[in-house]
Amino acid sequence: MLGGVRPPIAALVVLLLVVAALTVIGLDGIQAERIPQAVLNGEQQISADTALSVRTAIDVEASTVRRTANAYPATSTSTPATALKALTSARKAVLGSALLDPHTGKLLAAGGKPVPLAGVDVAGTASGHGAIRPRLVTSGGTRQLLYFARVTVPAQQEDANQDQYQAPSRPDRQWLLVVCETLPTLTTYGDGRTAEVLDASGTALATTVRGTASPAAADSGLPATAARAARDSGRDTDGSGSLLGATTGSRRTVAGWAQVASATGPGDADGLGLVVLTSRAVPATTGGADYSRFALEAAGALAGVALLLGLALHFLVQRPLLRLYLSAGRLARGATEGGPAALEELTRPVPVHGFGELARIGRALESLRRQLLGESGPQDFPARRGPGYRALAVAGVVVVACWAMPMIFLLNRADTATAVPAPVLADQQARTEIATNRIRQSLDQSYTDLSDVAAGLPGRSRAAQAEVLQRTLADHKQYRSLYLLDRSGGITLRVGGTPLRTLVHVPGGSGITTVNTSGRIPAIAAYSQVRAVKGKAPAAGVVLFGEIDVKALNSVLPRPKLGSVWVTDRDNRVLAASVGYRAFQSLPDPGLTRLARATQGAPGTAGTATSAVLRTSSGPSVDAAAPLAQSGPTAGLGWHVVTTEPAAALQIPAVQAEQRTMLAGILGLTLGAACLGWLHVVVIRPLRAVAVLVERLAGGDRRTVLHPVNHDEVGSVTRGLELMRQALAERDRAERDRAARSGHAAGPSQSLRQTTLQRQ
Repeated sequence: MLGGVRPPIAALVVLLLVVAALTVIGLDGIQAERIPQAVLNGEQQISADTALSVRTAIDVEASTVRRTANAYPATSTSTPATALKALTSARKAVLGSALLDPHTGKLLAAGGKPVPLAGVDVAGTASGHGAIRPRLVTSGGTRQLLYFARVTVPAQQEDANQDQYQAPSRPDRQWLLVVCETLPTLTTYGDGRTAEVLDASGTALATTVRGTASPAAADSGLPATAARAARDSGRDTDGSGSLLGATTGSRRTVAGWAQVASATGPGDADGLGLVVLTSRAVPATTGGADYSRFALEAAGALAGVALLLGLALHFLVQRPLLRLYLSAGRLARGATEGGPAALEELTRPVPVHGFGELARIGRALESLRRQLLGESGPQDFPARRGPGYRALAVAGVVVVACWAMPMIFLLNRADTATAVPAPVLADQQARTEIATNRIRQSLDQSYTDLSDVAAGLPGRSRAAQAEVLQRTLADHKQYRSLYLLDRSGGITLRVGGTPLRTLVHVPGGSGITTVNTSGRIPAIAAYSQVRAVKGKAPAAGVVLFGEIDVKALNSVLPRPKLGSVWVTDRDNRVLAASVGYRAFQSLPDPGLTRLARATQGAPGTAGTATSAVLRTSSGPSVDAAAPLAQSGPTAGLGWHVVTTEPAAALQIPAVQAEQRTMLAGILGLTLGAACLGWLHVVVIRPLRAVAVLVERLAGGDRRTVLHPVNHDEVGSVTRGLELMRQALAERDRAERDRAARSGHAAGPSQSLRQTTLQRQ
């Protein structure tokens, strides 16, 4: 049962003491370390982002090699040499290539540098039916990647004049294409940062440095430690972590490692055992705020408030109410029972305790006692009232608020300028640049794929062109629609969904653009000129457009602990985002818009990345912006990538202290107000109603029936008053009957004392 005066008061004291204990636990647990955990987490995420870029590059290259092999129009007369030249002549990244017999491993054709096949079981590699994963091999002391693909060649007929229905069917031939390439180019972001690609033993396969690396960052033991940690986490997972390296002066090396492996299922990079290690030297903090003393002081103050309120409510509400409950029960027994004991109950005056409603009820009960004894008649009470117990509840909320409001709005406020360590801000900018590079690579790949398709359209029939576009749409999931335009901008051939374009124009050259400026879905498209080739039939149009599904672009943006990511056009309108958005809306905060504009450089330049700490309604946030591209098909667009991460999610001590202090204040105020509200509902409000009813009863109202609502002290007082009302009403009715029988007007009411003596 939640009624009664005791539970709300006890809950108020206990819950406020619990909040005081949580305040000590929460704030005392914040440790100001020499290297903040946010810096370690940032380096870990940078290594994971870099590993993702390496993994994506390997997956894209492996898919491209397989797709090229599958699309090769081999005939029964194709030779290995001509097939190898056609398959690899357009690929600049190829160091060497070879066509092998998949059953015997015999070399059928070779191009470029010799392919290091020593130790490769060709027959075993080609025996499966699925895609063949890349292999990591050594050639001339350097590590290289081998990509594999199967090439199907129609079987040759022994006699061209033989009836095809009489000739025995021959199975198609298969060749194994092997392409040798270097490791993907490793790009590093953040001044002074070193990035390395390690093999399973911890040997560095590729190393890049951004700017000038600090001597403190040269820690020879980090690669072996990172490789060992990667092995312990499992070879085919995307595990990552952070490490602390050597200390040089006031700077210490912070490192992050991440495996180049897929997290969403089997991938081409799985099994290579590659690990990305990033590191840089950061200044160690010399000291930090100690929140232990503040936690004890705040908890002590709240404990004092809890005890003060508990004692005040005990002496001003609970004890007077319990005494009133006993007095009402005593009068009810005296009014309903006979004998000297009942008379003795009535002869004892009713003490008036407390103030407000309890005092009013006490005075009314004393009047009823006197009426039951016949010492007085009905008594009117003044309508003017003093402060009641509602004011006491409000005062209790104010007392709790005096502790909570400074906790919420004033104490331990993080300074926007100094709360976020400089390395954390630099890491957000570096991660934004990595995200920008990832988006740029995705758009560049879409453009490259479309250009390859456009180059193969001339010389084909319209049906063959439609088949090529349909196959391209099936192979490249990022496109939602492919179509050819004539010189007037009309669509002459289309596959896929209905185009979203609203800008009808025929651009010159090739690149990436937007084809609408309004609507529910932004339309980003790659386009390429379809060049006329002498001696070949012209294509169905002069420009090939491939509208990119914005969902595919949105899926590239999210990364752990990077926060919200937006891609904006040159007018800072949103084209894609990792969170919910409306097409072409403005950025959600003016500070983000100013930050995006700050990346713009001089006319004709792409600009540079920038970062800042902005104050929002929920606390400081770490924000960064970067131009999308400085070269390539997206360079002239003027697009930006903007990111924002709440500082509270980055384990920054000052921000954690602010958040936990605010949380303690909110909890204290909420629980205190809730308990006092509970007290108001179950005690104070019923008391106000009972006070009005008992004063009416003492004033002569014998008709209003008093119904107890709750089974608690106030309900018991109400039941006692109802018994007294019934006794008084019965006595008044008896007096009226006696007067009616005697024919005289009713005299003074017979007292309950006389009635009791007559019963004896």
